[in-house]
Amino acid sequence: MIDREGLTYVYAVAPETSKLRAALSDVRGVSGGLVSLLGEDVPAEGAERPGSLAFVTSRVAQNEFDERTLKARFEDLGWLEEVARAHHEVVQTIARHDTVLPLRLATLYENDDRARRALATQRHVFAERIALLQGRSEWGVKLYISSAGPPASPEGPADPGGTTTLSPGKAYLQRRRAQHHVQEDRYRSAQEAARRIEVLVSRYTAHRVRHPAQHGELAGPEENVLNDAYLVPDDLTESFRTALAALAADLGGVRVEVTGPWAPYSFAMPPPLEPASDDVRQGPAR
Repeated sequence: MIDREGLTYVYAVAPETSKLRAALSDVRGVSGGLVSLLGEDVPAEGAERPGSLAFVTSRVAQNEFDERTLKARFEDLGWLEEVARAHHEVVQTIARHDTVLPLRLATLYENDDRARRALATQRHVFAERIALLQGRSEWGVKLYISSAGPPASPEGPADPGGTTTLSPGKAYLQRRRAQHHVQEDRYRSAQEAARRIEVLVSRYTAHRVRHPAQHGELAGPEENVLNDAYLVPDDLTESFRTALAALAADLGGVRVEVTGPWAPYSFAMPPPLEPASDDVRQGPAR
């Protein structure tokens, strides 16, 4: 019997298999709701159709996820972090068992029937993306350079003749020029490193997403100048990581960071689900 109380929260699209259904049987998602597969049709007992797709869903309270409440709660960073973490944990659980196509945070339908109709409408798009992601995982590659540091003290050194000293202003400008040259050298090193990374990674995959460089606390004391995501075949990941580690060891003045495997958030991005106007509400993309 379908529970028609509350809203249907959708985390992702995945192949509909008994193995995945069993793996999700005790998983809880947003607001502690039990997670389950919502297939294209109401399945017969024990039936499994090869190639079938399903939404991964749970139920959430309508008064907590209606449009007005969501608008206010997306300004609450504590609540947003809690929901994002629960959403991510469900997606990662799916990724450990099968191919997963993550959907936006807070993708909501009025009920299971409307969610199932949306799944059927966009089935061809989801199937294409699932086929692309099959047997692949997302890996992040970041490139950092250290900052040149603040200008030194304005007291200047003696001039080459040893009889006078530079004025504080001239000494300051001299050190600023030296600092600028050092930073330019670092950027040139970073450009060469980025070029070599791109050539190397092209041997493993043709699928890349270039994200904006990170700043502030996300980047730490270094400057992030490259923040790419790659979709790498699972049987090539060890050689992929080994090759990047060897490349990083050969580069001076820069640091390469490789992270993963991740669920393929950067490569999900299907077109909008195009439901009827009152069928779905979606929060901002992750």
